[in-house]
Amino acid sequence: MKSIFKKILTAGLLLAVTGSFAACAKAPEATTKVDGGTVTSNAEADIKPDEQKANVVLKVGANITPHSEILEVAKPILETKGITLEIVKLEDSITPNTGVIEGSLDANYFQHVPYLEQFNKENNSTLVSAGAVHYEPFGVYAGKVKNLKDLKEGAVVAVPNNVTNEARALLLLAQENIIKLKDGAGINATIADIAENPLNIKFKELAPEQLVAALPDVDVAVINGNYAIEGGLHVSQALAVEANDGLAAKTYGNIIATSAEKANDPAVKTLVEVLQGPEIAKFIKEKYDGAVVPLFG
Repeated sequence: MKSIFKKILTAGLLLAVTGSFAACAKAPEATTKVDGGTVTSNAEADIKPDEQKANVVLKVGANITPHSEILEVAKPILETKGITLEIVKLEDSITPNTGVIEGSLDANYFQHVPYLEQFNKENNSTLVSAGAVHYEPFGVYAGKVKNLKDLKEGAVVAVPNNVTNEARALLLLAQENIIKLKDGAGINATIADIAENPLNIKFKELAPEQLVAALPDVDVAVINGNYAIEGGLHVSQALAVEANDGLAAKTYGNIIATSAEKANDPAVKTLVEVLQGPEIAKFIKEKYDGAVVPLFG
């Protein structure tokens, strides 16, 4: 009996020792050492760096057309890069900038550099451009008059009422020989810079977003590309359009604007890179039929 008990005890001890060695043999498969001697599981070590990054939320204010539409195309591309894009649709040209200044927006997409510089000057702000994306040709659109050659003495022409866009409208009218501007007026031109006005045209200055609605009441209107699109107009219908190789095309690219503090933020930089990429260029060309022109791709 004592012999049988001893055999059982010996077998039990052997089984325990074998199990212990087996556990020790498996330990390296379950754990690994990293810098500093910390032991982590292989499952954690196999996680790629990109998968460990926290998702970044980027809130961008934009005019509805075409800016928010372009951002919608960029949204899933940014998602693959760990950035959730929140698009805040805004109709006016003030709130997108004040939102960035106050911090409710990280950036905005609706304006060109001359407008941004004028806004900074008037509001003592320091917003900056993070990069240009596209250009929207200004057009002269028919109101009561269907051909620029039919403009008569005292014709009423509606133009944007902010400084930079009014200058752009006047440059287009000068391009079409309807008026002549003083030498050097350039992108800072105002009605006071008109040197010759042979038809004694009367200018009706309106907020850019009101120009399409004003067409029935004026002879013609010079309208921003985005507001023309929103109003159902097509660049092919315009009586005249800014030349793509002219001063305006080189100056008025629509930009991503942000605060000076966020100009080098990786998420903002990635947003600009995506918007300047081939997928966005392809969408713009196919969607807007020349009313919006990509500056890249």
